[in-house]
Amino acid sequence: MGFELFIASRYLMSRRKQTIISVISLMSVLGVAIGVAALVVVMGVYNGFTSDIRDKILGANAHVTVLSADPTAFDPTSEPFALEAPAGEGHSAKSEREASSAVSVPASSPVTPVLAEVQSIPGIRAATPYIYTEVLLSTPRGATGLVLRGVDPLQAGEALHLLRDMPEGKVEDLAAEGIPGIVVGKNLAARFGLKVGSRINLMSPMGERSAAGFSPKIRPFRVAGMFSSGMTDYDSRLAYVSLDAAQELLGLPGGRVSGIEAFCDDPYQARELAGRIQEKLGPPFYARNWMDMNASLFAALQLERIGMFIVLAMVILVGSFSIITSLVMLVMEKTRDIAILMSMGATAGAVRRIFMLQGLIIGVVGTGIGYALGLSLAWLLKRYQFIDLPPGVYTMDKLPMLINVSDTVIIGVVAMIMCFLATIYPARQAARLRPAEALRYE
Repeated sequence: MGFELFIASRYLMSRRKQTIISVISLMSVLGVAIGVAALVVVMGVYNGFTSDIRDKILGANAHVTVLSADPTAFDPTSEPFALEAPAGEGHSAKSEREASSAVSVPASSPVTPVLAEVQSIPGIRAATPYIYTEVLLSTPRGATGLVLRGVDPLQAGEALHLLRDMPEGKVEDLAAEGIPGIVVGKNLAARFGLKVGSRINLMSPMGERSAAGFSPKIRPFRVAGMFSSGMTDYDSRLAYVSLDAAQELLGLPGGRVSGIEAFCDDPYQARELAGRIQEKLGPPFYARNWMDMNASLFAALQLERIGMFIVLAMVILVGSFSIITSLVMLVMEKTRDIAILMSMGATAGAVRRIFMLQGLIIGVVGTGIGYALGLSLAWLLKRYQFIDLPPGVYTMDKLPMLINVSDTVIIGVVAMIMCFLATIYPARQAARLRPAEALRYE
C-alpha cells in the first residue's frame, strides 16, 4: 500500500475534531449508494418492460414480412422471377434454381415459388403465407370490427409463439372439417361470452352480388381456440382462420395471399435478412422487418430510458457535491498535517493523490453499497413480484425486472467518474498549500 493510500484511509477512518466532516462524508456515501441503487432498479424495470413488449410483439408477428405491389405476384401460377433473371442467366440455370428451391417446400404448398425462395435464404427458420384483412364479427351479444389473419394451420403453430401455447384449443383445429374454425383473443372471448365451440358470423367487406343486388358476404365460423398475448390490442381485435377459409370469405382465387411471414434464427438479424430477401426477389416484392415496423415504439421507450437515467444520475451528482464539501473542509482541518508532510519531502502530486484517493474511496464504498441494495431489491422484485400493475393499462400484471450486465457496469463507471471529478478541486487546493505559510502561526 502506497503512503498516499495509507494516509487517505487513515483520514477517513480516524476520529476528527469536527464531527460535521464525518457526517458529510457519510452523507456522500449514502448519496452515491442511493443513486446507484435507484439506477440499477429503474434500469432493470425498463429493460424488463422493453423485453416483455418485444417478446409479445414477436410472439404475434413475423420477424420479416414479404409484400408485393402486385397482388397476383404470390399466385402459384405466376412467374415472379421470369422477368427478373440476371443477365447471362440462361434457361437451364433458372430451371436448376427452381428445381433446387422446390425441394424446400411441398409441391402442394401455396405460393411455392416465392415461399421456396424465402426459405432458401440462410438464417430463415420458417416461412408461411398469410392473408390480412378487416371484417365485422357478429354474435348474439353484439358486433365489433376485427383484424382477421388467414394462416396455414400446419405451419403457423411452429412459427408463431402466440398460437403455439394457447390456453384453450389448438391451431390445427382450424383445418377441421365442417364449419371453418377461428382462434380469437381471450379479451374478445370474454367480452362476447365465447367458448370453444361457440358459433359466430364474419361479414366480409368485399360482399357478393345476388339477384337482389350487392349484399355483404356473411359466413359462419366455429371458435376453435383462444390465445393470450398479454397485449390488449391483440387480445381484443385479432383473430386467426385458415388460409382456405380467409380466401373463401374474401372471394379470392385459390393461392392468392397478402404476403409471406418469415421467422429468423436470430430476431436481431431481421433487418439484414430483409435486405437479402428483397435483393433476391427483386421488384415487385419488398420486405419489412419488425424493428422498422415498431421503430417509433422502441424509440419512445429508449428516450424515456435515457431521460430516467439522467434524472436519477442527478442523485449521484448530489452525493459527489457532498464529496467536494467534505474534502474542502478536511483540507482546512488538516492544513498543519499537510504542511508537515510537504516539509518532510512529500510532493504536491502526492498530496493531490491523497485527497483524490479519499474521494475515490467514498465513491467505491458508495457504489458497492448501492450495488448491494439495488441488486437485492431487483432480485426481490423478480422473485416475489409483490408490486401489481393496473390490469388493462400495461402489457403485464406484475412489475418486470431484467438486470443487464452492461447497464450495471455503466452505472458504476458513471458513479466513479462523478466521484473522481468531485475530488479535483479540493485536491488542487491542498497541493497549492505552502508549508511556511501554513506553519507560521502554529
